[in-house]
Amino acid sequence: MNKIGNVRELATFAGGCFWCMVKPFDELPGIVSVVSGYTGGHTVNPTYEEVGTETTGHVEAVQITFEPELFPYERLLEIYWQLIDPTDQGGQFMDRGYSYRTVIFVHNEEQRKKAEASKEALKASKRFKGQIVTEIVPAGTFYPAEAVHQDYYKTHPMNYKMYMKGSGRDEFLEQHWNSREDRKRLRSRLTELQYEVTQNKAMEPPYKNEFWEQTQEGLYVDVLSGDPLFSSADKFDSGTGWPGFTRPVAGGLIRKEADFSSGTVRTVIRSRLSGAYLGYLTYDGPEPAKQHYVINSAALRFIPKEELETEGYGRYLAGPEVKL
Repeated sequence: MNKIGNVRELATFAGGCFWCMVKPFDELPGIVSVVSGYTGGHTVNPTYEEVGTETTGHVEAVQITFEPELFPYERLLEIYWQLIDPTDQGGQFMDRGYSYRTVIFVHNEEQRKKAEASKEALKASKRFKGQIVTEIVPAGTFYPAEAVHQDYYKTHPMNYKMYMKGSGRDEFLEQHWNSREDRKRLRSRLTELQYEVTQNKAMEPPYKNEFWEQTQEGLYVDVLSGDPLFSSADKFDSGTGWPGFTRPVAGGLIRKEADFSSGTVRTVIRSRLSGAYLGYLTYDGPEPAKQHYVINSAALRFIPKEELETEGYGRYLAGPEVKL
């Protein structure tokens, strides 16, 4: 039996206000914890007020404990770059000052090489017109912030939403990571149906799609990102003409949204990291949970059980998530 997630590492990122840096990493598979805190300064046990005076040298940061076999460091870097403005030396969005600058604090030489490579790739992409100024420096002592700042998006949801909206962070990231060029690249690699489903919330025809009656053992992954979403072990004949599943492989890779476009309220399902529209959730499935994930075949790629190892998903052959 394969051992899954038996090694843990630390990753530390500064990206402006640490309230905004927890949720994007939290609850993903392989993420053990995300702690808000202070690092990079010259004082001991700084407080929020002291760091805010810009005299301690610290930045607000998050320290992530993760299992690289389940969620590699490269994926953390991908998420990080999509949370920040890497061209801004004076802070992030409406938060100004040295304590809000962007920094990748690396914990070993391997992390340094991967962080440098990701920074060079971002430069080469020419996604941003300005110079990429995010620093990459060795990690030092990390001081956890006060309790009120931990998991702020959960403990103060209204304040968090108002802050995010007012900061301009979401609008900036949408502009730079969902550009016309991004959509053009997607169109070139997807079929018309895949694009309409994943990007425009289309539903493919029932009983006339690739996986609705498939019974082969294997893993269904995001057609865009390759993230493992559903297992054949949780597939059932829903009678709808679309693939039906009782649960996802990992809840952290699924995002649920309220949708009112059909005239009735329903729960839309997206792939969390790629944002691809997958389908919707109902509660007319098998007992006891009765969850029924109605998913478009066009949003999925199927990997047969015998190909999981060669495709890089061997950990799911014996893991508790899939039980193939």
